[in-house]
Amino acid sequence: MKKDVVIIGAGPASIFTALELLRQGSKKKILIVEKGQPIEKRRCPKSVTKKCVGCKPYCHITTGFSGAGAFSDGKLSLSYEVGGDLPTLIGEDLAQETIDYTDKIYLEFGADSHIEGLGNTDEVKQIRRRAIQAGLKLVDCPIRHLGTEKAQQIYLSIEQYLLANGVEIWFGHECTNLIIEEKICKGVCVTDGSREQEVLADRTIVATGRRGADWLERLCAQHDIAHQPGTVDIGVRVEVRNEIMETVNRVLYESKLIGYPKPFKNKVRTFCQNPGGFVSQENYDNDLAVVNGHSYKELKSDNTNLAILCSHNFNYPFNQPIEYAQKVGELTNMLGAGHILVQRYGDILDGKRTWPKELAQSNLRPTLPDAVAGDITSAMPYRAMINIINFIAAMDHVVPGFASSETLLYSPELKFYSNRVKMDAQFNTSVKGLHCLGDSSGWTRGLMMASVMGVLMGRELAKEV
Repeated sequence: MKKDVVIIGAGPASIFTALELLRQGSKKKILIVEKGQPIEKRRCPKSVTKKCVGCKPYCHITTGFSGAGAFSDGKLSLSYEVGGDLPTLIGEDLAQETIDYTDKIYLEFGADSHIEGLGNTDEVKQIRRRAIQAGLKLVDCPIRHLGTEKAQQIYLSIEQYLLANGVEIWFGHECTNLIIEEKICKGVCVTDGSREQEVLADRTIVATGRRGADWLERLCAQHDIAHQPGTVDIGVRVEVRNEIMETVNRVLYESKLIGYPKPFKNKVRTFCQNPGGFVSQENYDNDLAVVNGHSYKELKSDNTNLAILCSHNFNYPFNQPIEYAQKVGELTNMLGAGHILVQRYGDILDGKRTWPKELAQSNLRPTLPDAVAGDITSAMPYRAMINIINFIAAMDHVVPGFASSETLLYSPELKFYSNRVKMDAQFNTSVKGLHCLGDSSGWTRGLMMASVMGVLMGRELAKEV
């Protein structure tokens, strides 16, 4: 079988590659290979069971059309300063121009026109002043909030548009390998679980998201695709009462703060803030349970959750950062009998575990009902734990009450951005005809920047006759 373009994975980078090819008037034959299901068939049973049942062969929250974006809180960061290192590859001006262009596409498919984080200049100055006093940097970033339930509707509309305009999507198919001969990518090997076949293509694009980062790393090693170990983020999901975050939620919606706390001075940052949101669980292929957070447009809780992530950059001779982070997650899962662990901040400082009875007596009730009260410090590396503790203390100067004894920390929150694939500004890898996009490439973080990378890839492909 022969196609002009074959794309592995159906996340935002893949979707917007195909979408931009259509918008540019391209007649190329496009095939998207996705091991999950179309968005209308993606269902998480936890809404009924109230606990994770470990769906097989994959987690519906992370796998399927639009990737993890369909069940995320659906926030589009509208500044080039947020979303990874793509601007260093393509330039800041082009990154911002393409963000603005991509944002208009989301609006065409039904995104809310309201932008969070604009205005309130005096109150933003006050928050920034407190951040500076605490040794933190506040990053200004307007946010377009899709909402978890609205994001699914938007991506469904995009899915239907692609199919109606001739883009072929093979759901329930998994890529097992790349076909590479003499440093030229000729296509891919795919299977539906019963039969394997080759799909030849002039251009092959791998865009498998964070979930596919370790898979892509193995392929890079197998086929000698130039890459280097990248950053891996290890952290926690923090949950507090809405009253604590009330001002920041109203003024900024999402407070993006960066610090380098002593003694290690590693980069620590906040990520994915969800006012009135819900803490959630995601499962990876190797039964690794990780924590995340969602925020709906309509359904609201009494709490706000956000991630605090510590960046780890490893040097020679170690070159397995993804495996390192997975081991941290596995240890934490072991302590929680396969569930997410939750612990009160005050108990961490007191050197004790948290007990279910103590959670039941707190002002703050967990929004992840099957999280197991315990001791995350028994699994979290010392360096990461100290960074997180000191960052939370600094956050308390910006948001008084954030470091309350009742503040909840869920673990593990892991972001696999490793395997930075070496590419030029046109996303050409060291293997001719092969391109890598989105979070699995190591260049982007989040919905918008992955979508931007897809738009730019689509434009490059559209130039070819």
